[in-house]
Amino acid sequence: MTLPEPEAIQKHLQQKGVHSFVKAGIAVIDFGGQYAHLIASRIRRLGAYSEILQPDEVGDNLDSFYKGIIFSGGPSSVYDAKAPATSPKLLKSGVPILGICYGHQLIAMQLGGEVRRGDRREYGPAKLNLLGETGLLKHESNGSTVWMSHGDEVAQLPDGFEIIATTSSCKHTAVYNADRNIYGLQFHPEVSHTGYGETLLRNFISICGLSDSWTIDAFGDFERQRIRSELNNKKVFFLVSGGVDSTVAFALLGSELDSSHLKGMLVDTGFLRDNEARSVQSSLSKIGVDLHVFDARHRFLEALAKVHEPEQKRKIIGELFIDVQQEVSQQMGLDKDEWLLGQGTIYPDTIESGGTKSSNTIKTHHNRVGRIQEMIEQGRVVEPLRDLYKDEVRHLGRLIGLPDDLVDRHPFPGPGLAVRCLCTGADESATSRPFTEIKTQPELAGLLERLGVSAHLLPLRSVGVQGDQRTYAHPLALHWLKSNHGPVSWSELFEISARLPGSFAEVNRVLLKSGDADFDNQGEQIDEQRILLPGRFLTEDRIKNLQVADAIVNEFLHEKKIYSEIWQMPVVLIPIGRSRNIGPKESIESKESIVLRPICSTDAMTASVYEMNDTLLNELTQRILATKRFDAIYYDLTSKPPGTIEWE
Repeated sequence: MTLPEPEAIQKHLQQKGVHSFVKAGIAVIDFGGQYAHLIASRIRRLGAYSEILQPDEVGDNLDSFYKGIIFSGGPSSVYDAKAPATSPKLLKSGVPILGICYGHQLIAMQLGGEVRRGDRREYGPAKLNLLGETGLLKHESNGSTVWMSHGDEVAQLPDGFEIIATTSSCKHTAVYNADRNIYGLQFHPEVSHTGYGETLLRNFISICGLSDSWTIDAFGDFERQRIRSELNNKKVFFLVSGGVDSTVAFALLGSELDSSHLKGMLVDTGFLRDNEARSVQSSLSKIGVDLHVFDARHRFLEALAKVHEPEQKRKIIGELFIDVQQEVSQQMGLDKDEWLLGQGTIYPDTIESGGTKSSNTIKTHHNRVGRIQEMIEQGRVVEPLRDLYKDEVRHLGRLIGLPDDLVDRHPFPGPGLAVRCLCTGADESATSRPFTEIKTQPELAGLLERLGVSAHLLPLRSVGVQGDQRTYAHPLALHWLKSNHGPVSWSELFEISARLPGSFAEVNRVLLKSGDADFDNQGEQIDEQRILLPGRFLTEDRIKNLQVADAIVNEFLHEKKIYSEIWQMPVVLIPIGRSRNIGPKESIESKESIVLRPICSTDAMTASVYEMNDTLLNELTQRILATKRFDAIYYDLTSKPPGTIEWE
């Protein structure tokens, strides 16, 4: 039997009584932004029921069930010919309307205002300057931090609107039309890094008259009811990656299904952390869930032997996962028509893979390759967490009784270290260079000089997300001009990392070099020129190097009791080193470099950088360099946006 799509399930459940006990809700119109479902999630957790609607599902009027409307952000420009939009008549509905980013711009344009490309792109934190207090900005604090991610902006307001807040680079940051009961925000109140974001959304819920009309426990009950309806007594063969998401999803199904209807398998791809397979198997066995580990290390390495393009790596890994799953299913005698495939996919995985009608692909998640999409369309995939965020997954894990050491583990990507090991083609060649373009921004150049750092553009690229769109640009490395540089000024470094990607299109990350294999902490700066090392593919030796560095980092975080302060700390191996003569005819450096990426987040949709104590950072850097395996250690200073959490 083909399973219905989640939207059909939701409508079915509504007909069965969801709307009978939820008297009203807020509609979130999804224009394809990275945060559309995050808005709905926040609204639910703040005490009001919310539902996602697509623009082409909304006519001139909404059902009276909805007491408020939120227009989400999106990757398009409102003046593009194919930009998503709703009927302008919706703006006459009389219910409170909140436009966020793209939604704010769409409202302005539909009512006769002007939207144009901004003088500068703005990604990351900004300070809010209040001009007045309305119901929406009640209890807001002047100078509070808000989170920006936009290239366009409202240049001219429609009639009847007033400005209620600005930032230094955006005049129409928050606007209001009292007659129409419409609010517009250029920033994102739904992300955790907007300081008063929850207060603002609570205010909007209050304006809609829906305070305390929904609870997170009711949301959990609704999700479990949806899961039971979706499964419809089917059997599930579940792929466990070892991360929090797949572990919670597998355990959740284990709590709902008969043990004979659930099989779990962890594929050891060779890209897991050191001893990860045994550790996950042991942890799950303690809660009564049986997990089979299948060794496919050589198959994955062989399939990826000469692959260096990031998207191709992800797709090969996803396809091979399915090959292995089907082969093991046959070996276990599982009828493919009787058993569905289970995955721990969560919402950020789907939205960043272009999972809604208007969204932009940030990356192809390994759970969203071609054959998986076909199986989803056939109703043969079960993803109990597909509409949840990481914080909700952890909450759900606790509700079903999972121990803290499982629920609070740092997230780990399904493809494992394969996406934290950057590769190069056999013929690739490039060299870092001083970033002289900084001189066109005297204020930024002066800030770098005052800090005592120089800027060099590294000769490789990584994935970013700017203005709800994918970018593929260069990291900019900051180097201390003197070894005795004194205490690290994190606030100024973070200011630089926030402003540089918005000022230079070729930059989407900013790094700080925290250590050098040839730097003895005594003299002045050594030669900072780095080269892109050619022909670096996924090999056992490279993965082993990364496992060593990753293990050192995880052990260090636990030893120093800061593991719980950091949401996730990817350790990335990058093919950047230095050229040295090692023979009469050769000039090649075999040592690569490591990037430390400690970040703070709750939902994976936005992230800020963890500010590590100077002494601890130096100690960790020296421990990694002491292995004699690496050329340099970098500390990623980039928030999300503009940089994604992972580098690929």
